[in-house]
Parts: sequence; C-alpha cells; structure tokens
Amino acid sequence: MFNGTVPSTNSTHNGTYGNTTGVSWLPSTEKVRGVNLGSQFIIEPWMAYDEWNSMGCGDLNDEWQCVRELGQETADAVFDKHWNTWITQDDIANISSLGLNVVRIPVGFWLKEDLVLEGEYYPRGALKYLDRLVGWAADAGLYVIMDLHGAPGGQYPDQQFTGHVVHKPGFYTPENYERAAGFLEWMAQRIHSNRNYRTTGVLQVMNEPVHAFDYPAEAADMIKNFYPTAYTRIRAMERSLGVRPQHQLKIQYMGDAWGSGDPTSFLPANATNLLFDDHRYYKWDSNVEQTNSGYISAACSDDRGGTDIIVGEWSLSINDYYQNNSEFAINSDAGVDVTTQKEWYQSFWAAQVQAFEQSGGYIFWTYKCNWIGGMDEWRWCYQSAVANGVIPDDASSAVSLSPCS
Repeated sequence: MFNGTVPSTNSTHNGTYGNTTGVSWLPSTEKVRGVNLGSQFIIEPWMAYDEWNSMGCGDLNDEWQCVRELGQETADAVFDKHWNTWITQDDIANISSLGLNVVRIPVGFWLKEDLVLEGEYYPRGALKYLDRLVGWAADAGLYVIMDLHGAPGGQYPDQQFTGHVVHKPGFYTPENYERAAGFLEWMAQRIHSNRNYRTTGVLQVMNEPVHAFDYPAEAADMIKNFYPTAYTRIRAMERSLGVRPQHQLKIQYMGDAWGSGDPTSFLPANATNLLFDDHRYYKWDSNVEQTNSGYISAACSDDRGGTDIIVGEWSLSINDYYQNNSEFAINSDAGVDVTTQKEWYQSFWAAQVQAFEQSGGYIFWTYKCNWIGGMDEWRWCYQSAVANGVIPDDASSAVSLSPCS
C-alpha cells in the first residue's frame, strides 16, 4: 500500500538499467486485455458525478471550468486529493488479479505544466501521481499505454474528455501541434529515463481527433502535418537517448475505422513499431438491431482488423432510447428480472471480447465510475460489473462464455 510519500519526479533508473532503457511491452503471443483508468487525470463529470461534487465542481462541465471557478490554488488542492485517491494501489492489484494485463492511462497535455499558456485553466501537480501509478502497474505486472487524451485547444467539440469543452476544436494549428509534439517527446524521454515507466510500452499520439466527414480540412491537416511530426519527434528523442530500435516505444494512432483518414499517409516510409486504436461502441452504431439478439449478432460478426489494432475503448452500454426497456434495463425498478439481464450482459461482454481478440485485443472503458445518472451503471464500469457478477473475475474465460458459434 502507499506509505504516504510519492516518488521524486526526477527519479531515474539505477545502474542496473543505465541512464536510459528500452521499455517492455506485452509479448506478441498475448492479446491485450485491459481497462482504461478514466477520470484519473482527466475527470469526466458524467462518469464521476459524486467525486466531481465532492470537489466543489458539481455544476461545472470540465476541468477548465472547475479550475477557473475555484481559483488555481484551491483547485490544485482539491485535484491533489482526487489524484491521490481515485485509483489506488489496491485497484491496480485488483486489475491484475482479474486476468487483465494492460491499463491505458488518459492524460492531458497540461501534465507538462510549462506548455500551459496564460489564460488557460488546468490543475497543477499531477506528475508525481502519474509516476507513482505507472510504478504500481509495473510492480503488478501490468503494461501501460500512455494516451494523450486532451490536446491543446481541444481536439474534438463538446467533449469533457478534452479537459476543456469547446464548440469548435482549436487543436488544428501549427502552434498547438508544436505543443502536442513537445508533450510527446517529453513523455518519451520520461518513459525511457524513469524506472517507474519500465512497462509503459505504448505512447498514443492523440485520442479521438475530429472525423473527416465533419471537419475535412482539420483532419487532413492533422494527418499531413501533426502525425508525421509526432512520429519523428518521439523517434528523435529515443535516438538522442541511445535507445536501440528493438527497445523503442510503440507509437499508436487512431486507426482508419475512426474516420479521420489513413494515419500512415505521411509517416516516414520506414516507420516501425506502430499500433492503431479502434473505439467500438455498439451503443452509437445505427446499423445494430436494437434487440438482445441484434447486439449479440453484431458483436459475433465483427471484424476489427489485424493484430496491430487494439480496441482501446468499448463498453456494455446500449442505445440511450432502448437501454431501460424490458430487454436491457439493469435495475429491478424497471420491473425486470435482474438475474436474467445480467446473464445476457455477460454474453454480450464475452461476444465482444471474442471478436476483439481476433485483432490485437481490447481495453474496456472504464475501470471505475462514480454514480452515472444516479445509479450504479456497471455497463460502463469494469470494477462494478465484476462486483455485480456480470464480467467474470477471469478475463480469459470469455471464449467459454461466448454465445458466438
């Protein structure tokens, strides 16, 4: 358990590892089976309602608004308490005990505090807790995907996950590309020179940028100008540290299925150690028949692509219009047999897992929630779904539970 101290943010590898090291990643023979640590470093009020209220931010929409409203010093103090308690060492041990092998950690660019401009509002002081968290993961035998989840200017409209809800995404400028690239090369350096990060094997350059069908110019510009810059800056940092090619980070982009375009279009011809992220929420797929059998059929027939594709976000949630009807409701107040409902959701979980493991694997969104819509909404929350007997306590059991023939 945490003893009340946090490691120095300047800690480096000892003599056994030298000044820098190649990080380790999951063996190629294993599938990614993981969970996101959502709302640890970017709080999304929709999934952490009680926590957000306890911080004095209950009627505010995002971290930016909370810091601006509370004032920097007060906000830093309440966020410090949150970072220290939201995901604990016991949580990390529990994740490992459930047969999972990866955690994805969403972070904002403001973790590197000198990138924050005058007039921007973000909490300060999270880095020591990130150092501690990845160290816990390494000690527990878990691998880490470090995910740049919140970009300078906001990369997607009207989303709390960016840390600053904006109606028009402001990320797509040379100045903000430079800030994001600066974050990525700094993070690459930290990963290779701080022993706590020894199992942080993947660095994701951007979570959920705009779709090309909504913002064609922005998406095209990002793929042409930011994506190759991110790659070359990370690799240049690794070369400067003497990291051998076989010990490099895997660099992850949102894949083709996300809809921003081909992420490899302008990458160097010799680009190596690439992974791709795919977010698969049947909840928002209008082609899925809104019945028990329709959802199962969609999952069983899904093909997400090759082993370099990881389904980095997914859930058990159902279309908003249907989620509380007799087929899908998850509480007895709706007049349903909760036991039968849980059995179906376990089948839905297993069908998705089986499909995603045909590719590189999966990372559930998310590990922990805090009263979504006034209820224990385990369709989004791995920890709660296990506690309610929906997701089994051994992730490898999916094939034996799957309804897919």
